[in-house]
Amino acid sequence: MLINCKGTLTDLSSPKVMGILNCTPDSFYDGGKYKDEAGLLRQAEKMLNDGADFIDVGAYSSKPNAHFVSNAEELKRAVPVVELLQKNFPDALVSIDTFRADVAEACVHAGAAIVNDISAGRLDDAMMETVGRLKVPYIMMHMRGTPQTMVKLTNYEDVVKEMLFYFSERIEEARKHDINDIIIDPGFGFAKTLPQNYEVLQKLELFKMTGLPILAGVSRKSMIYKLLGTTPQEALNGTTVLNTIALTKGANILRVHDVKEAAEAVKIFKQFEN
Repeated sequence: MLINCKGTLTDLSSPKVMGILNCTPDSFYDGGKYKDEAGLLRQAEKMLNDGADFIDVGAYSSKPNAHFVSNAEELKRAVPVVELLQKNFPDALVSIDTFRADVAEACVHAGAAIVNDISAGRLDDAMMETVGRLKVPYIMMHMRGTPQTMVKLTNYEDVVKEMLFYFSERIEEARKHDINDIIIDPGFGFAKTLPQNYEVLQKLELFKMTGLPILAGVSRKSMIYKLLGTTPQEALNGTTVLNTIALTKGANILRVHDVKEAAEAVKIFKQFEN
């Protein structure tokens, strides 16, 4: 399972860790935490030292009922951060978390190696064409609606079956636009109830029938802290438990806030699998 990141082949058959670097004021866990260049650089350096294979930069919070952010504001937030990382950590593989084609393109030109789209091209008709033209790997996530409406769109007859149909259609569309390297993300917490999230995790290996790598993003999400009656700040232990389950179910990338703990889970999992 090789993906081409800026001319370097990365093998996802060995699980990888993607560290989350939010430059937003309102993300559900770390919103507003990294307010200046020094803070962003410290966190990026820590994640890389802790074992991050990728750094995912986000400039638009996608938590439920998130505030709308204009294209101009997202560009203003995201591009300088990608440039900063490229300048200080030129070997780091940076992903840009956006559903907007113009933001994706600007960030790839600034040094990003991957586009991570929560909408799989459904919120911007130009996204697929842009990614295909840029020749970068594309992470496509399952979601219904938008971050502002998704909490009301959780009515499924069979959530996993409908998600597989969604991915088959989105993958076909991506191939039409010459996107070669595709990673699928089930979208834990996006247009899914707590029981639905656990059903998707329980059946995660079924998504292997797509033949594509799987990204699991459960880090500190409500499927953990609401179940345990705690908070995102207290959800690290639960995150590690679910990351480990995801690895046993075939996840190729763990997208996390806490890189050290995820990298340790991967190391133990790989030893267990040997």
